[in-house]
Amino acid sequence: MELLKHFLDLVLHLDKTLVNVVHDYGNLTYLILFLIIFTETGVIVFPFLPGDSLLFVAGTLAAQASPETGHPLLNILYLIPLLISAAFIGDNLNYAIGDYLGPKVFQEDFRFLKRKYLEQTQAFYAKHGGKTIIMARFVPIVRTFAPFVAGVGTMTYKHFASYSIVGAVLWVMLLTLAGYFLGSIPWVKNNFTLVIYGIILFSVIPPLWQFLQSKLRSKAVQQG
Repeated sequence: MELLKHFLDLVLHLDKTLVNVVHDYGNLTYLILFLIIFTETGVIVFPFLPGDSLLFVAGTLAAQASPETGHPLLNILYLIPLLISAAFIGDNLNYAIGDYLGPKVFQEDFRFLKRKYLEQTQAFYAKHGGKTIIMARFVPIVRTFAPFVAGVGTMTYKHFASYSIVGAVLWVMLLTLAGYFLGSIPWVKNNFTLVIYGIILFSVIPPLWQFLQSKLRSKAVQQG
């Protein structure tokens, strides 16, 4: 329960807790950030970790000077390549797990895992594969499952890796630099928690919209 409490504090009060992490752990903060981004993108059972908001807050701290030393709380030149690496390595792990487990999982039909889903996935990635990997980076939960599904399907590793690195670079740079340049704006600083909630809400709108569209199409087919 104590671990869960700390995690909820991290997610819900990221602006305050990450500052405390920097003060308490110093350079180990880079390792902590690396592990969170790596786990969110690489371990399929942890899609709820705070990826988008964490990048934004980390960028904001990189633009703030420490009262004690006068140096930035985090170095943006270390932060960006480190987190790009975390995102890319996580993607690769997820792809490898999908590639290894996929054929075994889909040898027979289960309640939610049917062979027709694999065939649909293969067809989808054959048509939209690269674009899906890049766009999924900006959608929570989806970005955790997309590499796994790519591994389950027929997307070659070379094809997957090329799009994965592009997605990782765009995702990390856009959100981290947004925090770096926008975090010092007075309105953003005074309403930081609201901004974080806004990022989270904006991130979940695309999958929610897709889900609603899918439900409406399914209902229309049944009625037709």
